[in-house]
Amino acid sequence: MALETRALGVSIRGKEILHNVSICFPGNKRTAIIGPNGAGKSTLLRILAGLEHNYEGKVLLDGQELCGIGRKALSRRLAILPQGMTAPADITVERLVDYGRFPYRSWLHSSNGKADREAVECALRETGLRHFRDRQVAELSGGERQRAWIAMALAQQPEILLLDEPTTYLDIAHQLEVMQILTKLNRDYQMTVIMVLHDINHALQYADELVILKNHGIFAQGTPEKILTVDMVASVFGVKADIFLNSRGKAVLSPVSIVPGKKHEMIV
Repeated sequence: MALETRALGVSIRGKEILHNVSICFPGNKRTAIIGPNGAGKSTLLRILAGLEHNYEGKVLLDGQELCGIGRKALSRRLAILPQGMTAPADITVERLVDYGRFPYRSWLHSSNGKADREAVECALRETGLRHFRDRQVAELSGGERQRAWIAMALAQQPEILLLDEPTTYLDIAHQLEVMQILTKLNRDYQMTVIMVLHDINHALQYADELVILKNHGIFAQGTPEKILTVDMVASVFGVKADIFLNSRGKAVLSPVSIVPGKKHEMIV
């Protein structure tokens, strides 16, 4: 197990966000975290990334408590792409990706030369951005910009990549493009991918494991085929849905109606 939580609990200003959350994220797999709005998905991801420290319980990376790992050492093993990232208006794609090399630099040495150049080149190649390297990030489309942020995270050469709703606000073609890039990184580099997803069909198509959060705790964990059922969707999201197989033999979910008299979250 690459990353895990034990009896994790979080409260913010007296409001419980997560309660007794124990999860083992398998290494070299793609895990999707799904659940209704307010279930604590983004908070969980930030804790896994070492960005939040006000919690009860433990967060372990290969058996070592996350709070005992230095920031730079952790950043060499783990990268996160939060929502709503912004960059200076005049920064180029290559310069943005180069920022991902910060864990390998010190104030005495601003560059590792060949190692930095190779890591940046690899990140640009894997995200299909080599011909965009001199473009300003502000000039890119939404999908191209998201690929640039993924490239920056990839330049860290992490073992684990965390992403918070990486396809939000993208059109369907760019959503597919992002999910295919993440699948390739997992396959070619055995990179562990942990992603918060709002689109259940993306979880069905592109995750090896699912973690479903509800009422600030774990509702279910397992493979999509086993736990994403019609009854689960009705119970967690308050939506009646049909599930069928597409041409690739993958399950696809189609919302039909809202469960009467039940508080719900719409599936997008």
